[in-house]
Formats: sequence, C-alpha cells, structure tokens
Amino acid sequence: MQILLNFIQNNLELFYVVILSIFLGIEVISRVPSVLHTPLMSGANAIHGVIIIGSIIVMGEASPDNYLVLTLGFIAVIVGTLNVVGGFVVTDRMLEMFKTGKEAAAKRIKEN
Repeated sequence: MQILLNFIQNNLELFYVVILSIFLGIEVISRVPSVLHTPLMSGANAIHGVIIIGSIIVMGEASPDNYLVLTLGFIAVIVGTLNVVGGFVVTDRMLEMFKTGKEAAAKRIKEN
C-alpha cells in the first residue's frame, strides 16, 4: 500500500491531467449534435487500430514470464479489435441510411 501511495505522490501531476482530460472529454462529447455523433464515434473507434498495434508490440517485447503484461496486452488486443469492428459496422449502417431504394435492394440481393 505504501508503494502505491508513494507512486501517487510522485506522479500527482499525471493524475491531475487524467482527471482534467475526463472532464474535458465529457464536456466536448456532450456538446456534439446527435447528427454528428455516429460518424464521429465510428471514426474514433477506427482509431483504436493504434491500440491494437501498440498492445501487440508491448506483448512482443514482454518477457515470457511476465503474465500481467501478457494478459493486459491480450485483453487490449481483444477489446481494440471489437471496437474497430464495431466502428466499421456502425459506419456501414450509417451509410446505408443514405442509399436510395434501388441501391439498398441490390446490396441485399448480393448478400443473400
């Protein structure tokens, strides 16, 4: 417990930055109109590809007996992949709303 308290005390500025970032993010997202929310979120989800690459690099550099790093890296890869796929699915659904009746019917025929 003392190690954790020393870490927090030595890195107090970082905690301030994280807390201020949380408040700023909430403030920015709450002011986005609902019309723009879907495209912005799908784009933000696609950026999670960087997290996937970063976690793969961290897992590759970790020693084989460091199970904490390997487990957290694996979880980051899984969650990042789900987020990227979800972003593309949301974008596809959003773009399908703007298609005309003939284009949507042609796409449904191709899928079946």
